[in-house]
Amino acid sequence: MDKGIAYLELTEIAELIRTRRVTSTEVTNVLLERIAALDPQLQAYATVTRDRALSDAATADAEIDRGHYRGALHGVPIALKDLVHTAGITTTAGTTVYQDFVPDRDGTVAARLRAAGAVLLGKLRMTEGAFSAHHPDLPTPVNPWDRDTWSGVSSSGSGVAVAAGLAFGALGSDTGGSIRLPSGANGVTGLKPTWGRVSRAGIFDLAPSLDHIGPMTRSARDAAVILETIAGWDPADATTSTKAVPAYSQSLRLDSLPVVGVDRVLNATFDSESQEMLAAVEQALSNLGWRIVEITTPDFSAVADDWSAMCGAEAALVHEATYPDRKSEYGPVLADLIELGRSLSAVDLERMSQRRRKFSGSMNRLMDDIDILLLPSVGTASPTIAEMDGLEAGTELFTRVTGPTAPIDMCGLPSLTLPSGFTERGTPLGVQFVGPQFSEDKLLAAGDAFQHATDHHRRHPALDNPES
Repeated sequence: MDKGIAYLELTEIAELIRTRRVTSTEVTNVLLERIAALDPQLQAYATVTRDRALSDAATADAEIDRGHYRGALHGVPIALKDLVHTAGITTTAGTTVYQDFVPDRDGTVAARLRAAGAVLLGKLRMTEGAFSAHHPDLPTPVNPWDRDTWSGVSSSGSGVAVAAGLAFGALGSDTGGSIRLPSGANGVTGLKPTWGRVSRAGIFDLAPSLDHIGPMTRSARDAAVILETIAGWDPADATTSTKAVPAYSQSLRLDSLPVVGVDRVLNATFDSESQEMLAAVEQALSNLGWRIVEITTPDFSAVADDWSAMCGAEAALVHEATYPDRKSEYGPVLADLIELGRSLSAVDLERMSQRRRKFSGSMNRLMDDIDILLLPSVGTASPTIAEMDGLEAGTELFTRVTGPTAPIDMCGLPSLTLPSGFTERGTPLGVQFVGPQFSEDKLLAAGDAFQHATDHHRRHPALDNPES
């Protein structure tokens, strides 16, 4: 079988499986061989579930041969960030504290993907506890475009696996940018849904009021397939919305040309390479006939500054069973975040909560007048690993990197990150399309239109040689 099949989009491989031009077992074996060859260098996987994958694939093939086709994920190999509970499979959340934790049941999103017939290749590496640094005793995923370039946080393994052809799609989580940062860094498409659109039941939390679960894929069309599978009300998570789930993959058409909001003052605060990328995207959207309007966003910097402290307070509660009792097993960056949270007073938290509510209200009002807010996916365009040294709560670097992402978690709006170009050294750049609450259908349609007009998402890193 052609090894190039590993870089097909999820929807493309799904059609080949559905029409029996390939079997799920054949495709799964190709990816397992690719993981065995490449992952020792890339370190995307924390756990490869080879036996489970082959069993899932065999089951899918038998069902499809009997005419029982479950849909576009049936027989398609995917992987999950290692904070999604999976029955009988170790789920560490990037920690050593939970290195032996084996859930006895699937989290809701894992169960929904399994019911759709997806093939589970394994669990993907991530930063410790889904914050900003990998545990010092665990491997860090390597950006497949350039090993000296940052692979993003915290869904680093998810971004690397999708970019490198080690999975046709993955789940990530996003608390301050953890889907969008690695999607931009690795040149893949990532969707942070509206808060409450996707269940968090059976997910290891970082900060529950900020956490979002969403797909990381090669295209907006692929993200639509996964989102419609995992979205929707879940009685195990009372924070999920009861709004009906659209057939996202069947709604990839624009009923009207979008109105795109651009805050030129805010954009001027980003680095020159990000500004050039945004200008190029703006021109591409203008060429599509979309209307560009100048807007003024509420103060991103203040709410970005508050994010670390509010996240720390929630993380301190999440980890109270193991911290500080097992503090020695924590990496310094996550430990510092928890200490920050433990140091806050009730008055501190209420002051920040009031600012957050005001910001959210202002953002919702802003989105009444536009369909898309244009932002970079990373506050510093394609940074190197050296440039990211010291990325931790409360630092100027952290605020700068998460400046265009953390505020969108604070207000819970949906955001779609799309590959949008490349640096002079050939590493990816990403743009965010931020939309009104529960506008994922329109964002995905807009993303699909953008990807029909560009080819950034169809470029892949050169990994033909396992040593590359």
